[in-house]
Amino acid sequence: MQIITDLLPVILFFIAYKKAGIFAATAVAMASTLLLMLVIWIKRGKIDKMLAINGAVITVLGGITLLLHDKTYIMWKPTAIYWIGALALLFSRYVLKRNLIESMLGKMMAPPVAMWDKLNFYWIAFLVGMGILNLYVAFHYSEDDWVNFKLFGATSLMFIFIIAQVFALKAHWVEQNTP
Repeated sequence: MQIITDLLPVILFFIAYKKAGIFAATAVAMASTLLLMLVIWIKRGKIDKMLAINGAVITVLGGITLLLHDKTYIMWKPTAIYWIGALALLFSRYVLKRNLIESMLGKMMAPPVAMWDKLNFYWIAFLVGMGILNLYVAFHYSEDDWVNFKLFGATSLMFIFIIAQVFALKAHWVEQNTP
């Protein structure tokens, strides 16, 4: 379900872009993200931090895009999200002395202690790299290529990265005793 909620605004952005262009797509992405946040808040009484951050970033950068009629700002949005994620992992680990990767996955797997720091580093490096790659595609290729990359390329790279981790860490998965 999380994957669907993460991808829904991107898919709607893609469809709106193909039908009506970058500015309509930006408005659709903003509206769908805010609507998704509202629905989740009504159902659960709370919104995930990443969705809230995404909502804030799409509202600010999307709003500037529409206000100035300049697609540059919406093209920075994925990079902003990736780099905020990388900074959160970095800050949490080295300032708060808390490994967010371990906090998220600690109940599902039990690798050696040093592996948590490696996973944290790999995620930071991956997110920084994805931010750079987004900017490279956004400013060295056509707008259409960037939109296609945003849905198909970036999403595929994320899935490949996650799947590679699952295979690399499969020996450390903890059996879940469910009734």
